[in-house]
Amino acid sequence: MRIAIVSALLAILPCLGLGADQTQRNSVAPVVGAATPISDPAQLAKPNAQGEKILGGSPIDSNTYIVGAEDVLSISVWHEPELTKQVVVRPDGKITLPLVNELPAAGLTVEQLSEAIAQALLKYMNAPEVNVSVQQVNSKKYYIQGEVLKPGSYALVVPTTIMEGLANAGGFKDFANTKRIAILRGAERLKFNYKEVRSGKRLEQNILLQPGDQIIVP
Repeated sequence: MRIAIVSALLAILPCLGLGADQTQRNSVAPVVGAATPISDPAQLAKPNAQGEKILGGSPIDSNTYIVGAEDVLSISVWHEPELTKQVVVRPDGKITLPLVNELPAAGLTVEQLSEAIAQALLKYMNAPEVNVSVQQVNSKKYYIQGEVLKPGSYALVVPTTIMEGLANAGGFKDFANTKRIAILRGAERLKFNYKEVRSGKRLEQNILLQPGDQIIVP
């Protein structure tokens, strides 16, 4: 009799969905700590409207970044939507805003420019809260040409070494001479041996890039 009752209960359980639910819990155990593939550094570079590459993952320090001509800025004033807009720094280094008209921008840090706009707006409102952010870096670039996979111009947003700059170009072509890389800086021609630096030798070659530098990989 007991055996018959147990058999009947076992037959009813699937109909109630208990067996299937248990099976589902056993088959979809979550994977904890699964690794996410890291993108190649070159994939972080995003083209702007002119086809120039902007480092999407590079933060801009408002205390150190110096605004320059052609940079695209986003300016917002708290509770003043009509004063919130995007502006391009003109070749003369100035920007144009409602109420304040022309204002020098080039040569200032983002924080300094925020304060300058707030000071100019004090004539029209009490304690204006101004936020300035850099949307697109066009004033500071370095250039890579020659035997690399992704030659072109790159935004110099944060301090960048030659090795980091080369990484942004996606690597070398098969016949690149990585021992005789040159950096043209104005009238200077600096030498760079990639293989030495990669192996930990003569690390003093791995200097910081400056705006306008041209890296040539023969």
